[in-house]
Amino acid sequence: MKRRETLKSLLVGGIAGTAAVGMGALSCKADQQVESVETPEVSSEVYGRTPAEIKHDEKINSQICYNEHQLTTIAVLCDIILPPTPTAGGANEAKVPEFIEFISKDLSTYHELPIKGGLMWLDGESNTRFNKEFVKCNSKEQIAIIDDIAYPDPKNENPQMDQGRAFFNKMRDLTLTGYYTTKMGIDDLGYVGNRPNMWDGVPQDVLDKHGLAYDKDWMPKFIDHEKSQDIAEWDENGNLLT
Repeated sequence: MKRRETLKSLLVGGIAGTAAVGMGALSCKADQQVESVETPEVSSEVYGRTPAEIKHDEKINSQICYNEHQLTTIAVLCDIILPPTPTAGGANEAKVPEFIEFISKDLSTYHELPIKGGLMWLDGESNTRFNKEFVKCNSKEQIAIIDDIAYPDPKNENPQMDQGRAFFNKMRDLTLTGYYTTKMGIDDLGYVGNRPNMWDGVPQDVLDKHGLAYDKDWMPKFIDHEKSQDIAEWDENGNLLT
């Protein structure tokens, strides 16, 4: 399985698990009374953003987190983690570095310091091996470092690589999150949302197993795809006409 396909399968599995938990929670509370919540005013300038959220975004965007060299290194890492393919754009095309910069400022306690420390570690490791910064290395040299922190060998553990591994895990998580929450990423997953389907009734083998059968007179009335868009009509006695 290709790397991008592996990442996609892990992501979809995580989404499915989260959705299942959410649906379970909703079903448990279906019979409980839910208090009404006043819907906040939504600004027409940015769809789906409240004035308070827009003000917060403006504050975050006005701050400076990473310098030019750090942003360039982040962009290189994003491209290594999720490069473009013939059928889908890469992380940089989806503006994932901008997402990482924003979330680093928004949740600085969790991201800014670990990422800055990781970038420093990466350049230090690159200078030790190749006597130059990571972004100035060629592709083969960059991958040599990344392979050691992305796919560590359990038989050859090196404590000096622990910071690099933790840093790369964070970068990989943020890159996937940033990419697969964009339209480009959703298109790459092939997710189309809820769509109407065609139901052909309970399979015959299941009916046979339980000793059941459909009334032949009713079959054309509720399993006829050509009439799927027709509105049902009933007579005054409650009998289905169409």
